[in-house]
Amino acid sequence: MPTNRQLTTRREFTRFLLAGAGAAAAAPKLLAQEENSGKVHRNISSFATQDWKPYFADLRNGAILSDTKSRALHFWSEDESVYKLYPTSVPLSPELTRLGRTKVVRMVEGPEWRPTPSMIKRNPEWPLYVPPGPDNPLGTHALYLSWTYYRIHGTHDTRKIGRRSSNGCIGLYNEHIAELFGLTNVGTQVLLI
Repeated sequence: MPTNRQLTTRREFTRFLLAGAGAAAAAPKLLAQEENSGKVHRNISSFATQDWKPYFADLRNGAILSDTKSRALHFWSEDESVYKLYPTSVPLSPELTRLGRTKVVRMVEGPEWRPTPSMIKRNPEWPLYVPPGPDNPLGTHALYLSWTYYRIHGTHDTRKIGRRSSNGCIGLYNEHIAELFGLTNVGTQVLLI
């Protein structure tokens, strides 16, 4: 004959199973609602390979697509022999996010960092200059875009990748930006969506 504790444990287990079954039954409906709302709460399902053709007319000088919703950066080489997909950090808020077409105008290994005027206003305690090195927010490499203050760069703070954590830039793991740096050129086209 089962003890009171065993009965309680069985009841708890049964409630757990029923709750889990209810959640599983509701999941397709919740996912459909989320899809229709345009919100992405989990980026893992959106982290998928893409074709360049819906986004670019050609691959002249290579192409970078940065998807701020899925927090993924896609790169295609001009001859289509190389395709890369990297997880990224993205801007903290829509106000800090710039979307549209730009291009790589400068490439720097060991970048220096200076906060923008709006960053200084929001964070007056920040330093006005950080030299290259482990404390630099731009990590080991930076691709400067034609938009003032916007970059695709590395980060020494790996907790930022996959999150809304930047002041406008697109961040990658240092090993990924180093690889991307070797694949891109000044003139590589960039699209942020």
